[in-house]
Amino acid sequence: MVKLGFAYDALEPYIDAKTMETHYSKHHVGYANKLNKAIAGTDLENKSIEEILKGMDMNNKALRNNGGGYYNHNLYWEIMAPNAGGQPTGALAEAINKDFGSFENFKDKFSEAAGTQFGSGWAWLYVDASGKLAVGQTPNQDNPLMPGVGISGTPVLAIDVWEHAYYLHYQNKRPDYISNFYNVINWDAVAKKYEAAIAK
Repeated sequence: MVKLGFAYDALEPYIDAKTMETHYSKHHVGYANKLNKAIAGTDLENKSIEEILKGMDMNNKALRNNGGGYYNHNLYWEIMAPNAGGQPTGALAEAINKDFGSFENFKDKFSEAAGTQFGSGWAWLYVDASGKLAVGQTPNQDNPLMPGVGISGTPVLAIDVWEHAYYLHYQNKRPDYISNFYNVINWDAVAKKYEAAIAK
């Protein structure tokens, strides 16, 4: 388990303490434990989570769901912080302006991807094979590292739109959760992920 970088109540009022505690200590721990069980005694035990996802047999549902759940949540926790939000700067800001036209255009596309994902899933900002930034969505615990999910690349930002991520506080108002998510994005962490992705 990657340690949470802030207290459960640190993202209030945007994400409440009870949701954070349940999400991290129950849902995320569950994915981590089931992932460990799925790879126990196999050669995957010595691989990074990224290597596991990129080479995954997508018919292996235990590995797909729990490996995805473990990776996706690690990214989600890492790109959020208290007293965050605002707009990115530097190379990431330049890339967003170049690839989306403006930060507002990026927000519109990202919010649309998060809002229109039917049922449980995720919306992503990722670096594609050409080095460009792109926005997409995936169902369940799939992500752009996995083969054959419709989008492909290195994730740098993610929003969890499973109901357990917001339902205690927002009930069925997913759009309110999405719009408030921008207040907790740690753009410095996203920028580091972007710079690492384009350096590959």
